[in-house]
Amino acid sequence: MPESSPHALKRRLIDAGRILEHAGHGDMTRGHVSVRLPDRPDHFLMKPHSVGFGEITMENILTIDLDGNVVAGTAKRHSEVFIHTEIFRARPDVHSVIHTHPTHTTAFAATGRPMRALSQGGAVFAGRLPVYAGTIDLIRTPEQGRGVAQALGQENAVLMLSHGLTMAAPSVEAAVILCLSLEEAARIQLLADAVGADVPDFPPEQVAALRENLLRPDQFQTNFDFLARSTRAQPGRH
Repeated sequence: MPESSPHALKRRLIDAGRILEHAGHGDMTRGHVSVRLPDRPDHFLMKPHSVGFGEITMENILTIDLDGNVVAGTAKRHSEVFIHTEIFRARPDVHSVIHTHPTHTTAFAATGRPMRALSQGGAVFAGRLPVYAGTIDLIRTPEQGRGVAQALGQENAVLMLSHGLTMAAPSVEAAVILCLSLEEAARIQLLADAVGADVPDFPPEQVAALRENLLRPDQFQTNFDFLARSTRAQPGRH
């Protein structure tokens, strides 16, 4: 099991940011990622405002409480912090929240079509992808954050209509891998729909079995570690 000290969690938050940036989830400085402190579940670490995913450092990570107050750190806080506070408040099982604006997921949400198991990622989210349509604007109030949390329900992901996605998971590793899986599933389904592919659905029991396998914690850890090694090895990465 990965170390859960604040220092170790900050290192994983930095790796998460680099992976998301490399995978095209950056959208300049607008996305954000957080991880709950296991010994203080009413506090979480979060990427600061005004920096990209690839610019998260040990020094600029903020510690925030469930009311959105910065309790440690001097960087600026994201105005959309309430996505995180309200999901953490509603879901004790969630230990990491990510909000990003990936191209294909955002486009897929605009189609209004349900996710299908046209890929392995699609199997994870088929029939389990709610939509929040309360506003196209930023989520700047606790009330709006509660709306996102309510739309999410007990699922891992919620599409935000004409805005992006929010992912909630038991670990930052799971949240990152699920973000990448959803974006790839959306890309594949958009491509299949564009060419008019008439692909039959697999039996529900096969989809359910694949989903269960893909949601195993060791799968998330293995793939996150691979991506972390890959991004650290890039020129200019430290």
